[in-house]
Amino acid sequence: MKISAIFTLGLALVGRSAAAAMENNSTYYNPILPGWHSDPSCIHVSGTFYCVTSTFIAFPGLPIYASKDLVNWKHVSHVWTRESQLPGYSWATKGQQEGMYAATIRFHDDVFYVICEYLGVGGKNSGVLFKSSDPLSDSSWSDAVTFPAPKIDPDLFWDDDGKVYVATQGIILQEMNLDTGEMSEAVSLWNGTGGVWPEGPHIYKRDGYYYLMIAEGGTAEDHAITIARSKNIKGPYEPYANNPILSNRGTQEYFQTVGHGDLFQDGEGNWWGTSLATRSGPAYRSYPMGRETVLFPVTWNTGEWPILQPVRGKMSGWPLPPANRDIPGSGDGPFVSDPDVYDFHEPSTIPRNLIHWRVPRDGAFTIAADGNNNNKKGLQVTLGRNSLSGLPGGPEPAAKAVSFLGRRQTHSLFTFSVDLDFAPQAAGQEAGVVAFLTQAATIQLGVVLLDDDDSQQQLSFRFNASGKITTTDVPAEWGVGSGEAIRLEIRMVKPTEYVFSAMLASSSSSSSKVELGTASAELLSGGSGSFVGTLIGVYATCNGAGKGLDCPEGTPNAYFNRWRYTGNAQYISETEAVPTGKGACKVRKTL
Repeated sequence: MKISAIFTLGLALVGRSAAAAMENNSTYYNPILPGWHSDPSCIHVSGTFYCVTSTFIAFPGLPIYASKDLVNWKHVSHVWTRESQLPGYSWATKGQQEGMYAATIRFHDDVFYVICEYLGVGGKNSGVLFKSSDPLSDSSWSDAVTFPAPKIDPDLFWDDDGKVYVATQGIILQEMNLDTGEMSEAVSLWNGTGGVWPEGPHIYKRDGYYYLMIAEGGTAEDHAITIARSKNIKGPYEPYANNPILSNRGTQEYFQTVGHGDLFQDGEGNWWGTSLATRSGPAYRSYPMGRETVLFPVTWNTGEWPILQPVRGKMSGWPLPPANRDIPGSGDGPFVSDPDVYDFHEPSTIPRNLIHWRVPRDGAFTIAADGNNNNKKGLQVTLGRNSLSGLPGGPEPAAKAVSFLGRRQTHSLFTFSVDLDFAPQAAGQEAGVVAFLTQAATIQLGVVLLDDDDSQQQLSFRFNASGKITTTDVPAEWGVGSGEAIRLEIRMVKPTEYVFSAMLASSSSSSSKVELGTASAELLSGGSGSFVGTLIGVYATCNGAGKGLDCPEGTPNAYFNRWRYTGNAQYISETEAVPTGKGACKVRKTL
């Protein structure tokens, strides 16, 4: 693929007049939070912007991103990092798209709040509210205050009289006690303009009006944002005559499913908005990164309705704050666009952007000491009894028996590789790399011990593209299983196809690399994962051997090291891409 640079990102200072804006508007590129970052909610506090997005059953959950300039976003914490914050919820969750639905982040009287609904656990309150005085710290987030929430997508709004309200799907309104979770009787506010699933409400008070902004039309191609307003928080609400105020439905745009937004101001008083969008084009077939977070300028004049700029890959609008990656006190979380360079040396911890599918078992993932009694080091993973695609209903409880760790796929084109040191001792023991959407939609390349037709055991590569399986013998001369590490790789050289390869980790060149499988990105688009997006990572399993939660006694661990993820390009339209860290350029390619 030949890439030629045609322009660079400018952060020009602009005036507020229309003429100056047309000449000097800032330019930036969507998505601002690439990869699976659905249902964004954002605020601005003392010069820093904060956003939270949905995580469903992924753990840690509810990531907090911080930025000084709306372009560079650092992953500064997770709201939900300890099983004790919400005991018993994760392991009781069976559905692949249940768990932490769309959250709202708000700041009031020096306290940060994140409110959410945890869907899918019967017999427990599903509303959850977390508090923090320092959103840059995982440990600062409180245990959950739980409350009854029959509907998803709770908003949090403080009125001038000090009362606190929660609006949810429907759209209904309840007063809330933030300390006890006690809720008042629900009041119906507005049911939207006729689109299905009115949800994702946010209330803003401005110029004497309560503005109620919602999502409707479902979360696919008909997704949209609509708005109504009232002089009384309980209504009646008057809808805007020109609804929807934001949508790409019925267009040929690359960014589809635009909806579920939030509005906020910067330090200069300019209004901005974020929403989710899917880079699929109108065909809506290949979109492995799922629903991502996009940014758009908003014009909101006194007494008038807000005007939201349509979502595109290349945006122009209000002057952005000066470029700035200095977020004091934010610890070691990565910036979203940065590469992963992880070597898992003790006493390091598992990097913040790596997540599990549900809360993992204690001790299943550790950083092994150099020179331990097995002379192994790196990320030590205990094999899970269930295969990665093992759904609840297999060895019980299935939720705790899957060993997986991954990061969001955040680029249209990327290269991921990791070194695996693994010596399986019994048939079915397997470890490898995976592009993971849900347990019902994965593309895996594993090193596995298999029984052959002559009752002999053969170390093999197993490539599994959502149930379509091929196997290839591991070359005996590679010495895998007797101390030699193997490098497993996932690449995307075009945004519609994954390529899986293996080579000797000790090789000084790629001469030993073997391509072992390719798979369409459509396998990881929608279907069982319509609300989520692809994670790239590692897994280890004994494929059902053993009993209860445990693989048979003596099952070896898998060791992963030299974890590398590099983004190569970010598509902003069907034919244009932005290479990571190199400004903007145009890509001419038939996809």
